Amino acid sequence: MKSFSLLASVLCLSVLALAACSKKPPAAPPPPKVAVTQAHAQTVPLTRQFVGRLSPYYSANVTARISGVLVKRVYAEGSQVKQGQVLFEIDPSYYQAQLDNDLAQLAEDQATYTNDHITAERNRKLLPVGSVSQQTVDNSNAAERSAAAKLQADQALVKTARINLGYTRVTAPISGIAGQQLVTAGALVGSGTSDSGASGTLLTTVQQVDPVYVNFTISAADLVTLRQNEGNGSVKLSEQDAQTVQVSLPNGSKYDQTGKLDFSDPAVNATTGTVNLRALVANPKHLLLPGMYITLTSHFGDQNNVFLIPQQALLRDTQGAYLLVVGQDNKVVRKDVETSASFENSWIVTKGIAEGDQVVVTGVQAVHEGSQVTTMAWQPPAQPSAEASGAQPASETHAAQ
Repeated sequence: MKSFSLLASVLCLSVLALAACSKKPPAAPPPPKVAVTQAHAQTVPLTRQFVGRLSPYYSANVTARISGVLVKRVYAEGSQVKQGQVLFEIDPSYYQAQLDNDLAQLAEDQATYTNDHITAERNRKLLPVGSVSQQTVDNSNAAERSAAAKLQADQALVKTARINLGYTRVTAPISGIAGQQLVTAGALVGSGTSDSGASGTLLTTVQQVDPVYVNFTISAADLVTLRQNEGNGSVKLSEQDAQTVQVSLPNGSKYDQTGKLDFSDPAVNATTGTVNLRALVANPKHLLLPGMYITLTSHFGDQNNVFLIPQQALLRDTQGAYLLVVGQDNKVVRKDVETSASFENSWIVTKGIAEGDQVVVTGVQAVHEGSQVTTMAWQPPAQPSAEASGAQPASETHAAQ
């Protein structure tokens, strides 16, 4: 029995050994599958993103031009006013009395001139017949001229008095939105002059905010780079009046009006090293308020012969930015690249890749340089319309000075 049991055990072990020897090693896993996009050189808009500050198209101080007691405010604070509309009234009593006095003096001197003129005319007619002497004629002529000069002076005084009386009704110098009153009724206001000009009491301000200015800056280094790139043909800059800006409101939504660049300072600010730029944007609904900080994307022209690569394809490490490219042997190759900015959902790659390169977009985490891969065409995800999403090109941001 012991011999039989031993023999059975040996047979079982032999069967197991034969089974183990006949089992094949597991097959190698298939190459990872990656989605690739083909790189093609193209021309894209040259955009930069800035932070700007809004200022009114026109802004005028409303000041007292004569002295007196402010009687009342006529306009509604914060309302739209028209040029010439009365905003404040100053007590006119003194200036009305001054005008009446000057008018009375003018009437008196007008009567004197009339009498002197009649006398001079009569004497000039009597002189040929010898009824009066030449001296008498000369004296009457001199009296007439003196009365005429006095009459002109009186007329000037009356004109001045009328002007001063008119200044008691303080009007809007421009059309726009009138601000908060700075002096209340019953206060004594005055006029005066200083080395810098008029210095009357400031009553309020009127601002025209349709359109509005957007003030921003660009560094002198960036501006030089743009012009150098234009020289070598990689960039084509538009004329100043053709350069547009797109504004984003403080809440992140896209403003529905496109502005135009209307001013570029010919000099660099020695303190900040920046160049002042200004754009003009329509503001019919008054959504843009003076003093507001906004983000704007400026379209300077076009970039030539660049590559748009999906943002998720660009990788970075201590050596810089790079892309994984699939070669003809289906092996992954690393290519170090240079980028200028981003446009929509892609990076603008200016150096490092060539026409027709198969760039890995998805699956980059599963592969590395030298990996054997299987490729398929990458399909961009569906995006909502720009109007619905309020999306806009993103790029480098420069703070306004």
